[in-house]
Amino acid sequence: MRKNLGNVLIIFLLFFNLNLFASTYEWSATVNKKSAFVNEAILLEYVCKFSDRSELYTIDFNPVVENEEYVIKPLSEKEQIIDGKRVNIFEYIAYVKRSGEIIFDFDMVMKKTNKDSIENTVLGRDNEQYEEFSSTYLKQKSLYVDVKRSEADLVGSFELEVKEGTSSIKAYEPYSLEFIIKGIGNFEKLKPFSFEIDGVKVFSQKVILNSSLKKDGEHGVWSQKFAFVSDKNFVIPTVEFEYFDIKKESNNLLRFDGAKVDVTPAYKKMDLLDKEQKMFEFKADYMYYLLTFILGFIMAKINFKKEKKPQDKQEIFCQRVKDAKTLDKLSILLAINGSKKYSEVLLKIEKGELTSLNAAKKLICN
Repeated sequence: MRKNLGNVLIIFLLFFNLNLFASTYEWSATVNKKSAFVNEAILLEYVCKFSDRSELYTIDFNPVVENEEYVIKPLSEKEQIIDGKRVNIFEYIAYVKRSGEIIFDFDMVMKKTNKDSIENTVLGRDNEQYEEFSSTYLKQKSLYVDVKRSEADLVGSFELEVKEGTSSIKAYEPYSLEFIIKGIGNFEKLKPFSFEIDGVKVFSQKVILNSSLKKDGEHGVWSQKFAFVSDKNFVIPTVEFEYFDIKKESNNLLRFDGAKVDVTPAYKKMDLLDKEQKMFEFKADYMYYLLTFILGFIMAKINFKKEKKPQDKQEIFCQRVKDAKTLDKLSILLAINGSKKYSEVLLKIEKGELTSLNAAKKLICN
């Protein structure tokens, strides 16, 4: 009985204090620019300030969406107590897809814990006939942005770095090439590069993007690696892509001027033979050498030792696998071999599922 009276007293004091100091709140909304280009990052900030700590309130606000007009990405969500008062801050990055006036107006819900919910929690009653929250549906302040047309889908500020291998290689030795693009912008609009060169096998790794969203947009490093294999000289063509530079407010071009690769051809049997051979001329000295050779041959038969069996193709292949120093070179070796036996291993390496060089070698030649 005393326990129930104590609980009732707690509830009474709680609601007595809440009635005297009922929480109030005020929302504000801002946008960091009134004018922007299509696909340029726009910062939206929404702030809710309470009159006290407001433990009874929860906020249901999540405008993350993609539609025909824009894409909204979450940047940050913070809750702080400043001078005993609760403050909630929501930040989002918007990318607009079309030119013209764009209006950002989002709905949200303020939920306040009901009296019945607190009573049932404190008294330990099992009653499912009450609502836990009273909900107030509100609309955020409308934000307007004038969006101007850009001349390219890729928008931001970028720089290109190209890492090239040596321009003189041996036949079937891979020539490596890597494109690295750094900057700020909408990296999802950057399409992978591709090459088709006659007489050249081109191996490409999937694009790698390391990025983070900040107030001025997406900061990132985009990279793609290639390996080119051939038995003759070849030329890698020019690569260029255009983007709209936010700072200059005009189009900019990043360009790779291509590369000429000299390939030392593999030796052929005919190259190892003299083009002209002199007619055999018999001399008496040859008889001495012939008899010496026959005698040596007979002695070798007497002390016969089994000759070492020459390596077969599989042994030679496994030795090359053993000598491979990187996964890239191992992938090229498997691709050149062309055997379906190793296709699964090659696929795992390309997908990044197999990252250990030693583990890959064991799967190939165990």
